Amino acid sequence: MTGAGFQAPENGNTFGMSPRSHSGSNQAGRIVAVIADVLAFILGLWIVMYLLDANQANNLVAFIQDAARWLAGWSHDLFTFDEEWARVVAGYGLAAVVYLFIGHAVAGTLRRH
Repeated sequence: MTGAGFQAPENGNTFGMSPRSHSGSNQAGRIVAVIADVLAFILGLWIVMYLLDANQANNLVAFIQDAARWLAGWSHDLFTFDEEWARVVAGYGLAAVVYLFIGHAVAGTLRRH
């Protein structure tokens, strides 16, 4: 009996997904998400270094601090807690959360289109 049974599509896609699922917009979404993750990681790393009283004379610590200060320039000292550690955690933490939220929202939008 010819034509009976399952036949794989000609494009080799056996799951019924469009071949566009690996398109440029999906890759762009992935890149945006990774960038957001890296930015949030730098901010989180600075928070941890600050809380552990890392040596700010160290080149790596100074680099992370400078990068985090630049990334969180809009939220640095946004809060006026009495304790310095609370201002660092709140200011830099807010920036990290915003970068993650916006970055992954944009990435999700890019992946859908």
